[in-house]
Amino acid sequence: MPTINVLNFQSIDKSHLPAVGGKGANLGELTRAGFPVPQGFCVTTAAYRQFIQSSREMKELFDQLDRVSHEQLEQIRILGQRIREHLTSLSMPNSVKSAISKAWETTGKAQAYAVRSSATAEDLPTASFAGQQDTYLNVCGLEQLLNAVQNCWASLFTDRAISYRAKNGFNHRSVFISVVVQHMIFPEVSGIMFTADPVTGHRGTVSIDASFGLGEALVSGLVTADLYQVRAGEIVKKQVSKKETAIYAVPEGGTVAQHLPPEKQQLQALTDHQIIQLAILGKKIEAHYASEQDVEWGFADGQFYILQSRPITSLYPVPPVSDNQLHVFINFGYIQMMTDPMKPLAISVLSRLLHFIKKNPASSEPYILHHAGGRMFADFTAPLSIRPVRNRMLKIFKGMDESIASALEEVMSREAFRHRSIPIGTILRTVSKLAPIIIPLALKVINHRFVQDPAKANRKASALIDRITRETGIHVFSASGADRIRAIRKSIEKMPKVIPRVAVYFIAGVLASGTLKKKLYKRVGKERADRLLNPLYKSLPGNVTTEFGLALGDLADKIRKYPGLIDYLQKASSDHFDEKLGEIPGGDEFKLELESFLQKYGMRCVGEIDITRPRWREEPTQLIPSIISNIRTATAGEHRKKFRQGRLEAEAAGKEIAAHFGFWQKRSISRLIKLYRHLLGMREHHKFCVVKLFDIYKRAMMEEANRLVAKGVLRHKDDVYYLTLEELIALLENRFSGDVPTIVEAREKQHERNQKLKSPRVMTSEGEIISGKLRDVVEAPEGAIVGTPVSAGIVEGVARVVLKPEEAKLNAGEILVAPYTDPGWTPLFTSVVGLITEVGGLMTHGSVIAREYGIPAVVGIEKATERIKDGAYIRLNGTSGYVQILEGTDFE
Repeated sequence: MPTINVLNFQSIDKSHLPAVGGKGANLGELTRAGFPVPQGFCVTTAAYRQFIQSSREMKELFDQLDRVSHEQLEQIRILGQRIREHLTSLSMPNSVKSAISKAWETTGKAQAYAVRSSATAEDLPTASFAGQQDTYLNVCGLEQLLNAVQNCWASLFTDRAISYRAKNGFNHRSVFISVVVQHMIFPEVSGIMFTADPVTGHRGTVSIDASFGLGEALVSGLVTADLYQVRAGEIVKKQVSKKETAIYAVPEGGTVAQHLPPEKQQLQALTDHQIIQLAILGKKIEAHYASEQDVEWGFADGQFYILQSRPITSLYPVPPVSDNQLHVFINFGYIQMMTDPMKPLAISVLSRLLHFIKKNPASSEPYILHHAGGRMFADFTAPLSIRPVRNRMLKIFKGMDESIASALEEVMSREAFRHRSIPIGTILRTVSKLAPIIIPLALKVINHRFVQDPAKANRKASALIDRITRETGIHVFSASGADRIRAIRKSIEKMPKVIPRVAVYFIAGVLASGTLKKKLYKRVGKERADRLLNPLYKSLPGNVTTEFGLALGDLADKIRKYPGLIDYLQKASSDHFDEKLGEIPGGDEFKLELESFLQKYGMRCVGEIDITRPRWREEPTQLIPSIISNIRTATAGEHRKKFRQGRLEAEAAGKEIAAHFGFWQKRSISRLIKLYRHLLGMREHHKFCVVKLFDIYKRAMMEEANRLVAKGVLRHKDDVYYLTLEELIALLENRFSGDVPTIVEAREKQHERNQKLKSPRVMTSEGEIISGKLRDVVEAPEGAIVGTPVSAGIVEGVARVVLKPEEAKLNAGEILVAPYTDPGWTPLFTSVVGLITEVGGLMTHGSVIAREYGIPAVVGIEKATERIKDGAYIRLNGTSGYVQILEGTDFE
C-alpha cells in the first residue's frame, strides 16, 4: 500500500487522527459536516516520519530526550535548539516535496496560506497541546510553503513542547506531527469562542473574544479583546475594550502589526446581530462534537469562517441530573476533608449510603450523592429550597467551610433557584424514610443532654462500636463470593440507621456547648466568653483521634535511644519494611510496639473515607515521617505532658466559668461544662465506627480479589479498585460481559486525569463553579492573606508546606501548611506550632484538633500551599484569621 503524504480536508474525518493530528482531524470533520472552513489539505504524519528517518542523528537525540525531566529547563533549551537546527538543515524527501507541490497546485497556486502544526496528541479530549508548535501566516509561493512545513516539523521540539510531553508522560518518539495547509482568509474581525464559560464553567454561556484583524494579536497578548457572553440567545455581557493594535497580512507574505486610528480603537468589533449569529454557530459545532468547544474564528467578506475547533479540556465534569431544573452540588470531599479523586470502588461504596431514601431502591439512578471527576457531590437542592431547613443547613455548612456557605447563599439568591419547586410527594416520602431515624435519635439526644451521666458516655459508645463491628464482621466473613459482596452492600445501606446511635453523644455535646456559650455570652460578653471557652476545649477526654496521636508519640519515645533504628526507619521502603528490624538494636521492641499500635489503629489512614486507600496496617511506613518528626521536634514524654497541661487548663477554665454564675445556676452550668468536656471529645466516634466497618469490607473484598487473581480473572488484586460493587458481584458470578483488563486500564487512565482536575467546592447542574467569599476582615494588615480563624492565638515560625503526611519532614517551631487535614494527619499535630489549610471551617477535623492541642490555626485559604512558599517565615493570627509573610518570600 503506497504511503499517503497528503490528504485534503474533504477526505478527512476524526478517524484520521493518527495521520493528520488533532487539528487536521477536526478541520476535516468540520468541513465534511458542512461548517464554513477555508479549503486546505494536511501533510500527513507519514511524511514527517519519512523526514525524521532521513536523519542519522535523531535516534541519539531521542535517547537524550528520554533522559531529560520536565524540570530541567536549561537542558531542554539546549537540546531543543540543537534538534530544531538539525531538522531545518535537512533536505525534504523528494516524494514528500512532490506530494505537497501537487496538493498546492490543486488547492490554488495563487492563494496565500496559513500553515499550522497538528500533533497527534493535540486537541484531544484528554490533553491539549495547542499552541506548542509553530504557525505561519500569509505564506505565498511553493518555496515559502515548503520552508513553513519543515519549520512546523522542527517545532515539535520547542522547549515548551518537550517539557509538556515529559511532564505528561508522552513518549517523544510516539508523538508525530502533521501540517495543516489552509487558505488564508483576511478577516476584518477575528477571535476565540468558548461554547461554555471557561472561567465559571457555565455550560449555557457562550463566551466570545473579538478583536480587529488577525487573531494572532489576541493570542500573542498584543491587544485586549472585546468580551461578549451569550446565554439562551441573548447577550448577557458586553465588555468593549480599547484595541490599539491589530495584525494584518502584507502582500509579499507574512504579517505586520499596525496601530489602529483612535476612532476605531473603542468600537465594538462585532455587532449585536453578529454576536448572536456566531454564538448559534458555536452551539451547532458543540452539538456536532457532543462536547464543549474552543473555537477559532474569523469574519471576512460578510461571513464567519471556522479556523479551528478543539475540546475545552479545563472544564470540570458536571454531575448528571434527570430533569431540567437548577441543582446545586456540594463537594462531599470538602465536607470530609479529602479533596483527592477516588477510584470507582470507593465511589460505589459511598453511593450506597443514602440508598434507602430513593423512591425505587432497585434503580441505579443516583440520588443525593452523585459523582463527577472522581469526586462525590451531594445534591442538597431540595432541602435548601425549604426555608427553615435551609437556615439550619447554612449554619452547619458555615462551621464546615465558610466558602461553601457563602457559595450556597449566592446560588439561593438567584431567581432560577427561588422558582424551584419540590413535589409534595417527594417531601412526604423523604420525611417518612428519615422519621424512623431522626425521632429515636432526637429522643436519645435529649436523654443524654438532660439525664445520662456524660462521664460514662465514652465507655458506652466504645462498647457499642465494638458490638457493631463484631456483628458486621461475623456477617460478612461467614459469606463468600458474590454473597459476601451483597452482605457488604447491605451493611453499607444500614449505616445511616446504625451510625446515628454512636453520634447521639456528640450531638448532645454540641447542643450543650451551644447553650453554655449563649449563657456565658450573656453573662460576661462575647470577647471574655471566648477567652474562657478556648482552654475549655483543650485535651478533651475520649477523642479517639487525639488518643492515637498520643499513642504514636509513645511509639516515638520507645526508639529515641536507638539512633541506628531511627536511621533505618528513615530509609526503609514499604516492600521490605520489617525484614531487617530484628538485626538492629531496638528493632524487635519497636516491631512489637508497632504491632500493638496497628492492632488498635491500623484501619486508619489519610483519606480514610476512600476504601481503596492503603491503611496503616497495609503500609505502616506511612507513619514513619510522623514518628521521626515527633523525635525531631519534641522531647521524650512532651506530648503527654502537653496533654496533661491542657487538661489542667481546661479544669481551671471550667471552675472560672462556673464562678461567674450564682448559686441557683451553678448546678446547670456545671452539668453543661461536664457535657462539654466529655461529649465534644466524642466527635470522631461515629467516623471511627465507619472506618472500622470499612476495614472489614476492605479485608473481605481483597480476599475475593485474591481469589479472582488466582483464577486469572484479575491481573492484580488492586484491579478490584476500578470496579463497582455491582460489577464485582457480576464478576464473581461469572456473568460479567466486559473485558476486565481493558476496562481497568481505561479507568486507571481516567483516574490519572481526575487527579489533575481542581475540584470545586460548589457547582450547579449548569456546570457553573461557585467559589464563595470569606468574610471581610477589617483588622487584617495590608498584604495579609485572609482565611477563617478556627483556633485562637498568634505564632511566628517557618512555613512547612506538606502535601502528603507521609512526605512530611518537620522541625521544631514550624507551622504546617497543608491542602487539608483528616484524622490521618493527626500525628503531625504534636510536631507543629500552628496550622494553615486550604479547606475547612470551625468544626472540621484540623480546626478541632488544633483547639484541643492549643495551637493557632487559620483554614479555608484558597491555594495556601501554592501562595505560601515552603521555608518562608510567617506570622499566623488564629484569632483574627490571617497570615503574614515576614521574610523569605512573598505571596504570589
